[in-house]
Parts: sequence; C-alpha cells; structure tokens
Amino acid sequence: MNDISKLILFEDNHLIVALKPPRMLTQGDATGDADLLSLLKAYVKEKYNKPGDAYLGLVHRMDRPVGGLLVFARTSKAAARLSEQIRDNTLAREYVLVCEGKTPARFTLKDYLVKDRESNTVRVLPQYLKLQGKEAVLFGHTVSFTEEKSLVTVRLQTGRAHQIRAQMAHFGHPLLGDARYNKDAKGGLIALWGMRLAFNHPITKKAMVFVCAPGRMPGGYPHSTHFDAYQRDLDGLERIWPDIAP
Repeated sequence: MNDISKLILFEDNHLIVALKPPRMLTQGDATGDADLLSLLKAYVKEKYNKPGDAYLGLVHRMDRPVGGLLVFARTSKAAARLSEQIRDNTLAREYVLVCEGKTPARFTLKDYLVKDRESNTVRVLPQYLKLQGKEAVLFGHTVSFTEEKSLVTVRLQTGRAHQIRAQMAHFGHPLLGDARYNKDAKGGLIALWGMRLAFNHPITKKAMVFVCAPGRMPGGYPHSTHFDAYQRDLDGLERIWPDIAP
C-alpha cells in the first residue's frame, strides 16, 4: 500500500486523483502486466478494510507509454457525474508535450481516426472517408520553441486512443520519443504527460484543479528526459496554466 500511496495526490470518499507512471497500464489487459486501476483497488480494499472487491470507477484512460494525472471514482454516482463532465467537455484533460519542429502559437486539430488492431496504431482518415472513423479534436498552445522542436500544451475535447500522438504526427509535428508515430525517434520515454486536470467535484460541486509537471514523479518511477531542457517553462506552467480552449 505504501508504494501506490505515493502516486495519490488526492482522495476522499468519492474520488481519487493519482499519477500514472509511464509504461504502466491504466487498466488490465491480456498481458497481465501491472495496471493502475487494479493497484488502486487493492489500496482502497486494504486501507478501508473493504470486504470483497473494492469499487473504483475508471473515468478516462491514458496510453500505456504516457504518464500523468488520472481521476478515478470511488462510487457509481461519482463515476456517472464525472463521465457526464467528460461528455459535456467541462472536465479538462490537459497535456504537455515536446514535438518535432516549430508549431503555431495556437492551433486546433480536428481529424477522423481509425484504429488498426493488428498493429495497434491509429491513422488519420482523409475527409472523404471520415464517416468510417471517429472524430478527434484537440486544442494546442505553444509555450516555447526553436526551429527544431516545440514545447506545447494540449487540451483534449475528445479522448481517443493515441489521439494526441496520431494527430500531432499527421500535423507534421510527431512527438519526441514516440517510436510508434515518429520514424526519427531516438529512444527514451515519450515526451507526452498529463499535466493538468480540472473539474467540479461530483458531489460538493467544488472546483478541483490538479497540476503536476513530468519531473515530479515519486522516486523510483521514470519520466521522459525530453522534458528536462524545459524545466523553467514547466515551473511556469505549474504556476500559471494558459487558456488553451478557443
């Protein structure tokens, strides 16, 4: 229980906000590898002496290579209300990334994605095939840039698998460290991190905001070294987060 508790930023009777380490599954799959949802369920069961399996609702997910903030619901009522906030886009899921090239100051990407299950990749469809895909929308804000790479904050309007990675690659700005969507990736962890969550508490309605930079992972858990050159910018983002939505 002690190790997983280091990843928890907030908990009450209704929800848990935790950090997902890069390379850890959000929820279990056929690999049988450790996943954050199961670890948190075991934590709740032990801490609160729950008989049987502890309930913990999965509200949103994160790609396995990506780390950052996730919110989990401790009751079905909280799960329903948080899910409603995702549907009406009042639960803000905001990321920071480092990508190839110089990005525009602000941009909106709207694409249609289809997943290839054999290769476990996502591709952007041409407009004439859009009805065969799922709509994916994100908003971007460039924080810092050179001609070679940019530090960007992103807000998701939709939450598709591999969405940010596939859309940014299609946009001509693949992420550093993303071997799946960047043919020039030179290794290391992917430069994508869920840095900010903002929502209304599902029961009290209080505004809840959580911000955590990629270098803040507890000891023993890795972070992408592609962010290291931007520590001053990341410190600034922790203090003042830009308004990303249009």
